[in-house]
Amino acid sequence: MLEKGARARLAAAVLVGLGISGAPAWAAAAGDDGVVARGAYLARLGDCAACHTVEGGKPMAGGLAFKTPGGTVYSTNITPDPKTGIGSYTLDQFSRALRRGVAADGRHLYPAMPYPSFAKVTDEDVEALYAFFMKGVAPVEQTNKPAEMRFPYNIRASMLFWNLLFLDDKPFAPDPARDAQWNRGAYIVEGLGHCGACHTPRGLALQEKAYSSNSSAYLAGSTIGPWRAIGLRNLTSEDALVQLLKTGAARHSMAFGPMTEVIHYSTQYFTDDDLRAMARYLVSLAPAGTRPPVIEAGDEKALYGTRGGLGYEQFCASCHQRSGLGAPNIFPALAGNRAFLSDNPASVLHIVLAGGTTASTRASTHRFKMPGFARLTDEELAEILTFARTSWGNKASAVTAGQVKAMRAELALPAPEPRTILTPRLADLLNDPNSVQLIQGLRLMAQTHRLLPNNVGDALDCNSCHLDGGTIAKASPYFGVVTLFPVYNKRAGRVITIEDRLNGCFQRSMNGAPLPPDSPEMKAMIAYMAWLKGEKGPDGKIIGRGLPKLDHAMKPDPAHGQKVYADKCAVCHGKNGEGMKSAAGDWVFPPLWGDHSFNIGAGMARTFTAGGFVKANMPVAHQVNFPQDQGGLSDQDALDVAEFFTHQPRSDFPAKVNDWPKGDKPFDSRY
Repeated sequence: MLEKGARARLAAAVLVGLGISGAPAWAAAAGDDGVVARGAYLARLGDCAACHTVEGGKPMAGGLAFKTPGGTVYSTNITPDPKTGIGSYTLDQFSRALRRGVAADGRHLYPAMPYPSFAKVTDEDVEALYAFFMKGVAPVEQTNKPAEMRFPYNIRASMLFWNLLFLDDKPFAPDPARDAQWNRGAYIVEGLGHCGACHTPRGLALQEKAYSSNSSAYLAGSTIGPWRAIGLRNLTSEDALVQLLKTGAARHSMAFGPMTEVIHYSTQYFTDDDLRAMARYLVSLAPAGTRPPVIEAGDEKALYGTRGGLGYEQFCASCHQRSGLGAPNIFPALAGNRAFLSDNPASVLHIVLAGGTTASTRASTHRFKMPGFARLTDEELAEILTFARTSWGNKASAVTAGQVKAMRAELALPAPEPRTILTPRLADLLNDPNSVQLIQGLRLMAQTHRLLPNNVGDALDCNSCHLDGGTIAKASPYFGVVTLFPVYNKRAGRVITIEDRLNGCFQRSMNGAPLPPDSPEMKAMIAYMAWLKGEKGPDGKIIGRGLPKLDHAMKPDPAHGQKVYADKCAVCHGKNGEGMKSAAGDWVFPPLWGDHSFNIGAGMARTFTAGGFVKANMPVAHQVNFPQDQGGLSDQDALDVAEFFTHQPRSDFPAKVNDWPKGDKPFDSRY
């Protein structure tokens, strides 16, 4: 298995194998020389820099370590330095190294260098690559590191026999039965792209079992360390594949793990013609009759009636949605997602345990982060993943606690944290004698505007402010709230009950109408809130309750807040605060102003209240601390953006004239 850093670089080099790592300075050195510039583009197709550049090192100077079953090999210096690089190579020597795996001095290269794929490169493209490496790459004097291979792998001469068995050094031959576009795609994928290096299973001699589409083993999927490179022989949409390679996201998929590096640094820069040709070729590999995954409506009985479903509701639904369809170009769909549904769930387990970051492309400069959930137990993660892999029409195999445990060990992640009240498990609702009422209360708070349409006048749910069912510390959790009532309320000027408090939310935050205090719905919501008792700290206060307090001496700057909003918030909540809806018309992210948002009488309409919420919890998926303290803005930025969006147009609250009848009106009140 590769070292942690090298593993990602190798996967980036071969998982899709279609790019060059970064937009390096040496690319500009090509000048107006058409051949050199063409060679630079071909080097992107060959993904040369990903293997031959150490992170933070000189481009193409080599030194990246690759741990193999036989030991460690290091990538070589392929800059035109005549002493330590390839500056003294002739064109023939360059071609032999690239396509046959034999260095200028006669040494056989190990097939960590994908020369069996590069053997397909045409003479014309080899000449362009040679011109680029000799004229478009800055020379770097950096001595190559010797391989550290065990016997008998250290006998390089044995590679001669390996080549005799597995190397077909004939250049790519177009299929006359196919058109030019298909052949171009085949040339890139099978040749410079060397997609098979990761996506094709390997034999006992670590050779790829096939190097072209003539074999059904080619691109059938393979596992490299803790990542699963999915099979590419069941793809059905050219458009989705082009979009994925160009932007990092498509309707039912999103790049993750090392794939994000490939897209971020490489495939987004490919010509549209080459992307389309690759997609055309790959889709053609699907057997006749292959159809796109069938997406079905979610089963709320399974969502709220199983431990896995409740775990999904608590830890996953806010991003991936109860529908499993995610948020377009932000959070990937799990419904119909072939990578998520892979028979071997290695990649799924990897990213769920360790987290990850999306690709940053010209189409989207935001890099969204998924936190690692290693703090959950192996059993909990197995339950959640099994639920998701068998919902919405998904028909993947169940995930076992043993599989989670094995991946946790492979990633050297610590044992799960002890269960604490700061992250109570909604799955435990099923163990309560009153589970039916408690789960009804949870549902009402999670889907308030859908289940109580006569009482909600905007697009908000209780979960819009009380995140993940009110279980998130510093996001107005429900911990111990019920025990505070009855309590004197300054805004009402009297003692109020918990029912009064909830109805205040219905009329203000949800711009709607109150529930009858003795209704089954009200009783269920209160019962659920009471179930989240909370835990007291040494000071006697319940840990995590309420919102962070910002210094009232701070002065908000709405102009700067507008800039923060555009940079950090608009991608989810809309350029004009309108929120985001799914293709089916369901709300994905709530609006922050306008007729569908909270009215002027809501607590969130106050600048410092909203600022405290933003500070601890927003923007979602820009940090990896979820589900607690996920916010990443400074106090000033949080206050400024709160000042901006709270003062945008929103519905009035006519009953505001009755507020604070005895004085004590907060200084940041909107009225």
